[in-house]
Amino acid sequence: MNKEFIYKWQSQVKKGTLSFIVLLVLKENEMYGYELLEKIKSITDIEIAEGTLYPLMNRLKTENLLESKWVEQTTGIPRKYYSLTTTGLKTLEEMKTQWNNLQNLMSKII
Repeated sequence: MNKEFIYKWQSQVKKGTLSFIVLLVLKENEMYGYELLEKIKSITDIEIAEGTLYPLMNRLKTENLLESKWVEQTTGIPRKYYSLTTTGLKTLEEMKTQWNNLQNLMSKII
């Protein structure tokens, strides 16, 4: 087995699914960045650095899949909360369809 190849492949799979995971998590509730990181860690084995998450969030905002708002806190600094846009919800539904199609295809091959 080529462990280096597997590691690189696994990394690419995680990168490729991270947008999907973020949209799935935000479908349920709006969240601020750190809360989103912790939620993803709690439901997956994926460790995401802040330096990975925030550029991704900006790309998703640019694609009109997410919107954000600053919310003042009674203590501490304001937090930026992210939520799905209508386009984000529709895109997520299509991504689910594509994911299910891929799963079906893979189950036939494996």
